[in-house]
Amino acid sequence: MIPPGPPRPAMWLLVVMTGLGPFSMQILIPALPRMAVDLGVPYGIAQLTLTLYLIGVALGQLLYGPLADRFGRRPVMLGALALYLVASALSAFAPSMAWLGIGRVAQAMGACSGMVLGRAIIRDVWPRDQAASRIGYVVMAMTLAPMLAPMVGALIEERFGWRSSMVACLLFGAPLLLAVWLRLPETLREPQPLPGLRGMGLAHMSLLRLPAFRWIAAVGAASTGVFFAFMAGAPRVAEAMGHTPRDYATAFLAISVCFAGGSWMAGRFSARMGLARMLSAGLWIIILGSGVMLAVQLFLPHSLMGFFLPMALVALGNGISLPNAVAAAISVRPERAGTASGLLGAMQMGFGALMTLVNGAFETGAGVASALVMAGCGIASSVALRGARRHL
Repeated sequence: MIPPGPPRPAMWLLVVMTGLGPFSMQILIPALPRMAVDLGVPYGIAQLTLTLYLIGVALGQLLYGPLADRFGRRPVMLGALALYLVASALSAFAPSMAWLGIGRVAQAMGACSGMVLGRAIIRDVWPRDQAASRIGYVVMAMTLAPMLAPMVGALIEERFGWRSSMVACLLFGAPLLLAVWLRLPETLREPQPLPGLRGMGLAHMSLLRLPAFRWIAAVGAASTGVFFAFMAGAPRVAEAMGHTPRDYATAFLAISVCFAGGSWMAGRFSARMGLARMLSAGLWIIILGSGVMLAVQLFLPHSLMGFFLPMALVALGNGISLPNAVAAAISVRPERAGTASGLLGAMQMGFGALMTLVNGAFETGAGVASALVMAGCGIASSVALRGARRHL
């Protein structure tokens, strides 16, 4: 007889776990210009809260993968959520930009656990092509979090100030901690040895030595960089056009809807068409959208629609490509799915953080710098795709 596999968790719980990180990141972004005024810092310094959040996500994902492969998915998730709640409280009452930065890094390290462990859990209980479909469905469903977060953040900021958005994170995280405690089964089949920090480094290096993982991770990082370059510049561009945080949040809905549509397509067609074809299709849509964005900013009058609609096309491509990139990366060494998921996420967030710094240094509110950085990331993803094709 074939031994039974680990129990499959409820998909809604995986969705909420995965949505925690994007929700917590997005909820503060519409308030960046006004937060800068409140804390008495330039916009570029306030924008660092996004960069620091991404750095926290990158660091957390490097840790959670090996820890989850060694100690199990459930206990690591519980510990991460406890960290998230403490960090959200610190961010809500931070007396200065420095303390807010510390709180956001810690908050990100707690929030990113769901992204890492959700992917690993899916790979624990479903085979590769089915995993791509399940990840696509999870990503599609969890887009509700970043779709709602900017609007929630904008409405809260208008009525109660930006600090209340961090209180909202507390109200979101506490029930999730209880749900994980009560409803999340352990899915790790066989714990992997982890001899301290050196073991984590060796686990990561064992993956980085594999050309298949390197190329696929490069594809994921470059395509993610397109998105975070936009995120860094969009609030300033919208404010320069005279729009409010609520206007920004409303326009962002189109991006979330398109990302959800792309993720639905990944969930619907990946098992049938294969990872390579779906990944290629998504990346070419990203490149097309980035090119349209640059052309619009250079040659047409500036408008909120002209800035956000090309990004909606990019989001469609991201929704198609990212689930397949993730499924491909964590299938290179299935026994190290947690480590691979964490390392891939760290590379994505690390590159995204770099793009926010680059964009923050050059974006003046005209939108051209954002479009240039996005186009550069799109070209980089195309180059990486050439290398990845040999291993898909």
